[in-house]
Amino acid sequence: MPFFKKPSQPQWIVAGLGNPGRVYELTRHNAGFLCLDLLADERSVKINKLKFHALTGFAELGGQRCLLMKPNTYMNLSGEALREASSFYKIPPERVLAIFDDVSFPPGVLRIRRQGSDGGHKGAKSLIQHLGQSFPRIKLGVGQKPHSDYDIKDWVLSTMNREELLLLREACGSAVKAAELIVQGEIDRAMSRYGK
Repeated sequence: MPFFKKPSQPQWIVAGLGNPGRVYELTRHNAGFLCLDLLADERSVKINKLKFHALTGFAELGGQRCLLMKPNTYMNLSGEALREASSFYKIPPERVLAIFDDVSFPPGVLRIRRQGSDGGHKGAKSLIQHLGQSFPRIKLGVGQKPHSDYDIKDWVLSTMNREELLLLREACGSAVKAAELIVQGEIDRAMSRYGK
């Protein structure tokens, strides 16, 4: 008789997108990583096991066992890590929740979508290339670039100021609650309650 129970297979993947390394930690493009860190802190779990080209961990969300992922592939290749994990656990794209930044709206705002295009986001583009368009997503506002001549790459890799980080943290708190509803099959409720 074994002394421990074998952990059950995850029913969902919840992935925060970003770039690994200290230099990127508080940049706009790392909003997804920051959100997953908050989720892990709230659940007292670690996202520190290297698997599927990502830092991974497990957490219960909304009664569902979820694989938490922070891809180590850098943003533009995020889809490779998620495809590898979803293939291994036989999890369909409809149960792969991606959380990432969006420059279309201000810090503190989040938008929830059942599926869709990449909207010019390189990480989302990679996910679509590897998973198709039908994965749910939570997009975290990180602010629009200050003027049209500002290079978008420079903008998303710029560090957020204290006020922006406080607004993002608040949005991440709402995103975690929305994620709980989404993995319970309540995406419409999540959209109406937390989305803009």
